[in-house]
Amino acid sequence: MESTAALPDSGSAAAASGWWAVCLCADWCGTCRDYRALFEALALSHPGVRFVWVDIEDEADVAGDLDVETFPTLLVADGQTARFLGPLLPQAAVLSRLLESLQAGQGGGRADPLAQAVFERVRAAHG
Repeated sequence: MESTAALPDSGSAAAASGWWAVCLCADWCGTCRDYRALFEALALSHPGVRFVWVDIEDEADVAGDLDVETFPTLLVADGQTARFLGPLLPQAAVLSRLLESLQAGQGGGRADPLAQAVFERVRAAHG
């Protein structure tokens, strides 16, 4: 299984909206392995969002100085600005609600500079 990829059918529709949902995980993490199927299913139900799975050990340069301590850690960006970076319960409904609220403009102002830097590296690697 490829450890890092834009998920099927998520790239073309997302190009129009610019939204990204990036899961920062590790292959050794059982929670991450279980969450991946849910993450991929969400990609199908949110066609306006580009879903990307990043194994932080395989792509340590993408994570940069970010110290991921809790899995899964999610990064959500509007295409230009990181809007959320942090651990999230590994439940599809939680990420779905987060995406919907951010897209509706509810909360999630500009993230800190570290989150922005991670998003820019993800976008460069997977854009």
